[in-house]
Amino acid sequence: MASNVEAAQHRPRVVVLIGPESTGKSTLAERLASRFSAPLSLEFAREYVAQRTTTLDHIDVETIARGQMAIEDAAYRSAAERAAPLLIKDTDLVSTVVYARHYDGHAPPWIERAATERRGDLYLLCEPDVPWVPDGLQRDRPHARGELHTRFAAVLSTLKATVVAIAGVWETREKRAVAAITGLVTQPDRRAVTRPRLPR
Repeated sequence: MASNVEAAQHRPRVVVLIGPESTGKSTLAERLASRFSAPLSLEFAREYVAQRTTTLDHIDVETIARGQMAIEDAAYRSAAERAAPLLIKDTDLVSTVVYARHYDGHAPPWIERAATERRGDLYLLCEPDVPWVPDGLQRDRPHARGELHTRFAAVLSTLKATVVAIAGVWETREKRAVAAITGLVTQPDRRAVTRPRLPR
C-alpha cells in the first residue's frame, strides 16, 4: 500500500459513464472496471431510490449530491492508495445537475460548482439507442431519454469536458469505450499539478 505522501501525489485518471436512464451505464462501468482492474465508484441515487416507496422530489437533490460525492471520494482515495492509474465512475454530479434541471428547472448553485470542480478526465456519453428496460422508481421517463441526452451533452460542453459518444449494439459500445480509455491512459498526463486534489 502506498504511503500517505505517495497517495496524495498520485492522481488516477477519472473516467465517467454518463447519460440518460437505461443506456447500459452501470453494466458497462462494471465491465470496464474489471477489464482495466480499476476501482469503481457506484451511483448513490440507485441505492437511495431503492430504499424509497415514493418518487423523488426537489428536496432529495442535495442529499443525493452529498451521497454521490462521498462514494466518489472513497473510491478516489482507494485508487490513490493503490496507485491505480484509473478510476471508473458510474455517473457523477453532472447527472445530478441534469436531472435537477430536468425535474425542478434548476440545480442548487453549490452542486453546479462542485460538478465543475470535480470534472472527470473522460466522459463516455451513452446514447439512448438501446431498448428501455424498467427498473422500479429508478426509471420513470422512457419518452424523455432523447431530451435528457441533449441536456447531458449541453452540460458537458459547458464544462469543456472530453467526451466520447457510446452508441450502437452492446459489443460496439464496449469496444468504443475500451478504445477511448486506452487512448486516455497511454497519453502523457498534462493535468496541472494542483488538480484534482485528493479528497479529504
